[in-house]
Amino acid sequence: MSSRHEETTRRTASGQPGERADEFTTVSNHPVRRLYTPEDLSGWEPVRKLVLPGEPPYTRGIHPLMYRSRLWTMRQFAGFGSAEDSNQRFRYLLSQGQTGLSVAFDLPTLMGYDSDHALAEGEVGKCGVAISSLADMELLFDRIPLGGVSTSMTINSPAAIIWAMYLAVAEKQGVDWAALNGTLQNDILKEYIAQKEYIYPPKPSMRLVIDTFEFGARHTPKFNAISISGYHIREAGSTAIQELAFTLRDAIEYVEWGVARGMGVDDFAPRLSFFFNAHNDFFEEIAKYRAARRIWHRVMTERFGAKSPRSWALRFHAQTAGCSLTAQQPYNNVVRTALQALAAVMGGAQSLHTNSLDEAWALPTEFAATLALRTQQILAHESGVTSVADPLGGSYFLETLTNEVEAGALEYIRKIDAMGGMIPAIERGFPQREIADSAYRYQVAVDRKEKIIVGVNEFTGEEKPLETLQIDESVRGSQTERLRSLRAERSSDAVQRSLSALRKGAEGSENLMPLIYDTVKDYATLGEICAALQEVFGTHEEAAVT
Repeated sequence: MSSRHEETTRRTASGQPGERADEFTTVSNHPVRRLYTPEDLSGWEPVRKLVLPGEPPYTRGIHPLMYRSRLWTMRQFAGFGSAEDSNQRFRYLLSQGQTGLSVAFDLPTLMGYDSDHALAEGEVGKCGVAISSLADMELLFDRIPLGGVSTSMTINSPAAIIWAMYLAVAEKQGVDWAALNGTLQNDILKEYIAQKEYIYPPKPSMRLVIDTFEFGARHTPKFNAISISGYHIREAGSTAIQELAFTLRDAIEYVEWGVARGMGVDDFAPRLSFFFNAHNDFFEEIAKYRAARRIWHRVMTERFGAKSPRSWALRFHAQTAGCSLTAQQPYNNVVRTALQALAAVMGGAQSLHTNSLDEAWALPTEFAATLALRTQQILAHESGVTSVADPLGGSYFLETLTNEVEAGALEYIRKIDAMGGMIPAIERGFPQREIADSAYRYQVAVDRKEKIIVGVNEFTGEEKPLETLQIDESVRGSQTERLRSLRAERSSDAVQRSLSALRKGAEGSENLMPLIYDTVKDYATLGEICAALQEVFGTHEEAAVT
């Protein structure tokens, strides 16, 4: 059938246009054929590969009814300025129908520096909220009952410390830890691969991650101790296949370390969650999510022998692609975000953040954040796409693309296995080099207009100025004053004792979460705790990738 169509399209009738000369590819430069038919799925077994939603290998989704039984959690990534500023935004978004919080931290917090550190100058509160101590965390969640909201925190190298602060706030609110819902990003491997917000070398950093797995399995059974992130890998310039492959191979590494610690795979794997990008190529993104579930089921059953279906089922949060949004003609970003969000929903996301139209300019204004949230609500309640589980299942094109994405990702995983795992691959610069090469090829395609970016390299025109949110330097002044008061009022002896105990614990092999929790409760600052661990663990310096 496809060969007949190919022959027919070569013989276009007189006066009719033929096929354009462009090479047809996905955003990731994956080739796309003219037409997809049953011939493209020759040998494919729908009974084994496709099955029903809610059934292994979960190609069609992890729940039988998908959104007919429960909508995805609607999150808007938010955080800016002081803890008081962000608390106000959180409460506003919850009042507008947001169903989960997603916390953005500023760069000093992400790097383990207090707001009054010399290296924090010019960055305090600029790309997220400034959190330097438990006192800040208490203000961040003031009048927000943690027992009734799901909270996601995008923090990696200092993740254990920030999580300890969150747990301490819950305790002060009288909330049982067992009732807490949420997700800690805590994915240090993708920092070495893509985002570069690391502090310690890989092995001690992995120790901290596994400490949170172990502690969470005992004390917070409903809280995800990690969100294994492909989002930042894609933002760095990877293809969809690379995003999927490197994310899942990171996940394999975490599971291997958990098992090596002596944990049963089914004791912690059900609380592993994932975080993927939702980019512009509608069908490629849906194929990526479907392939991810299929590969993860195979990995958990065949590679790790997991017995629990909750370990087999890949759960993921999606965020629309910040890297796809443009400073030029920013209102076009509303359309891009809606398309990307639709792909995430059609791909079966459990949680979703939609970027604001001003993403390329600044942190979102209240207007832009509300419009982004309304985008999700319109998809959920007006579009009809939530009425059917996996409505595109069985499409010749989508199923073929899912197979091709799966095969490409598995090939990358095999290569990394042959290198000895993800840490040796990172040390060799393999994933970093692959991403850099892909980013370069994409930019060349844009520069040559082989890929059109509306408003950037085609369809340009005069633009009106955009109103943006500005964070001034007064935030650093108020944070510095708060830290000065905190250090004067707390018990210095208690802080020194708990920091000393933490350093001693880091020299051994015990789980560090209880010791970190003690330092947080004594109001040791984030910078002090990170510095204490640095004395034992050292710092990481990346070798140049050539």
